[in-house]
Amino acid sequence: MNTADIIGISRHRLGTDGEGVTTLVGFYGCPLRCRYCLNPACFSPETKRTAMTPEQLFDKVKIDDLYFQATNGGVVFGGGEPLTHVPFLREFKLLCPPEWKLHAETSLNVPEDAIPGAAEIFDHFYIDCKDTNPDIYRSYTGKGNERMLSNLKTLLSLVAAERITVRLPLIPEFNTEEDRNRSEALLRSLGVISFDRFVYRVK
Repeated sequence: MNTADIIGISRHRLGTDGEGVTTLVGFYGCPLRCRYCLNPACFSPETKRTAMTPEQLFDKVKIDDLYFQATNGGVVFGGGEPLTHVPFLREFKLLCPPEWKLHAETSLNVPEDAIPGAAEIFDHFYIDCKDTNPDIYRSYTGKGNERMLSNLKTLLSLVAAERITVRLPLIPEFNTEEDRNRSEALLRSLGVISFDRFVYRVK
C-alpha cells in the first residue's frame, strides 16, 4: 500500500501559491537542514504525523472541490519535500478532477529520477533556491547545490518556463544583495523567467 506521512493540511489559502483558493499539504521529511528553517516540524522526530494513502488524502481535501474549481485553485504540496513522494503524488493526481491545479514547493535537492515524474504531475513549481553559490548554499542548508541546479536544468527541459517560479531569499549573515543578483543572473541564463525575491526576517 502506497502511503506517505502527512504533518498538516491547511485549507482556504488565498493568493499564496498561484491563483484561487488552495489547500496546503505538508509532507514529513526534508533532505536539508536550513539554519533558519521555517518548518522544523517537517523533520523533528517528535512531530505528530499521519500515514495516509492517496485515496485517504483525496477524501480529506475534496471538501473544497467547489472552491478549487470556481477559483482555478487546487492543492499545494510542501513540507518537507514533496518530490520524494512522486509515486504517491502520481496516484493522487489520478483521483483529482482535471480542473484542480497541483503545485509543488520544492528544494529540488532530490534524486534526479524524481524529476520526469514530477514534471507530469504538477502544474507549477515553486523552487526554493537559497543561493547558487555552492559555499553559501552548503553553509545555510548543510548540503551542496549541485543536485538542485542539475535538476532545475532537467525540469526546464521538460516543462515550460512559465510553470516555474524560483524563490530567492536574502538571508541575513549568509548572503548579500550582490550574491542574490548573481544567482538571478545565473538562473536567467538557464532559462528561468519568474522569480520571487524576499528577505528573511530573523529575530
